[in-house]
Amino acid sequence: MTTHMTPQPAAGPPRWRSLLHARPVLLIAFAFAVMADPVSSVAYAIEAALRALHGDLELLPTMGLVVALIALVIVNYHQLVARYPQGGGAAAAAGDAFGEAAAFVPIGALIVDFVLTIAISSAAGASAIIAYLPAAAPWRIPLALALTALVAGLTWFGHLGRAIFALMTLVFIGVTVAVLWGGLSAPVHPSGTISHSAGRWAPLAVAVAFPVAMALATGVEAPSSAIAQLGQLDDAGRRRFGRITLWLTLLLVGGITLGLTAEAVHLRIGIPAPDSTQIADLAHAAASGPLYALFQLLTALLLLSAASSSFAAGPGLLKALARHQCADGGEAGILPALWGRTNKHHTPYWGVVLFLAVSALVIVAAGGDDQRLVLFYAVSVFMAFLAGLVAMARFSLSERQFGHAVVNLVGAVAVTFVLVVNLSRGEPIASLAAAVLIAGGLYRMWVKAGRPRGIRDVAAEAESESR
Repeated sequence: MTTHMTPQPAAGPPRWRSLLHARPVLLIAFAFAVMADPVSSVAYAIEAALRALHGDLELLPTMGLVVALIALVIVNYHQLVARYPQGGGAAAAAGDAFGEAAAFVPIGALIVDFVLTIAISSAAGASAIIAYLPAAAPWRIPLALALTALVAGLTWFGHLGRAIFALMTLVFIGVTVAVLWGGLSAPVHPSGTISHSAGRWAPLAVAVAFPVAMALATGVEAPSSAIAQLGQLDDAGRRRFGRITLWLTLLLVGGITLGLTAEAVHLRIGIPAPDSTQIADLAHAAASGPLYALFQLLTALLLLSAASSSFAAGPGLLKALARHQCADGGEAGILPALWGRTNKHHTPYWGVVLFLAVSALVIVAAGGDDQRLVLFYAVSVFMAFLAGLVAMARFSLSERQFGHAVVNLVGAVAVTFVLVVNLSRGEPIASLAAAVLIAGGLYRMWVKAGRPRGIRDVAAEAESESR
């Protein structure tokens, strides 16, 4: 996802690298870089919930449920990080609990998730630009495709450093706080489409609507794999960094989400016009001209940072699965060797081309509409969540840690509910089908290759090898 920072030789490393080896600075760089994906999700997740409620401003209980479920997932991943301090996430847990073949389920889900992250982030970035420059609305699809190609091109020349991701996230959070502060004294001028369709069925409407907004949860699991980048730390250090990052993510993403939601309800910001977004309408109502422009710019840049992280992680995962020579002279891997080929910047260029092509097709199929893509988004990542939680439940039961088992099973049931509700909408079944087909195809290649060991570790390997 971001660059791996290896220890430098004693002969005078650059000063900025020395600073990043200071643990507090390294923690900030790591935590806020990993947080870029879930923080950027506020750009479309709150609006997705409002659309699922058909414009009814029952948003606070809806997004409250979203944040509560994210907290439940984080409690479970707190346990997972403790068990796998060298990274690996759900793939490592599923492979350990049910055999190596089970690791292909979260791996397939991750590949779909990376494609959708690129597509939805680029489309939402285009939406942020169009909200500020409505004249660009007829060019929505070409603009989204151009942004996707731009991010892919930058990835081609090397991964962005974690310090850049962290800085982008920190600045966005700061500007968002300024927007929230401005909204406290802003006059109330209702905008967009607002309804009262829920009525006495509001609790049921909220329960059915909140799974759509669970796109906000994408990326919260990232620390469980990304800690593999921290080769300069021992297991205890990686465990500590992973857990701190998980809880910081809950605190900041949950706080920003509930703050923006409360302000949207207070200012009566409804479903936006086709050439705007709800978060843009909210910022426009709460902030002055320059602050609004800065907010839109940072929203677009943070979304592109999230796309960039998937352009690094997706091809990196394919590289880890590609056939390659081992130190002992043997051969490992299951994919054709071309997916492991890199340029002088250590970028697996064929993987970048593949993710660019597939993401572009997804953007065109969705008409460049990030709100349509949201419906597909939560399915893939929650499939990976479910694999990890069920694996952790098995560990807890076998070790007679019944308190942990209850937390794992409650989390698994809640994640299953989100999956079922989203799949019941029809079209999102495509995400599940794609993840299953990818997992099945990788499994067949694995069997054909003689069932080589180490599949459960490929997610950690992909992170640890990122440069």
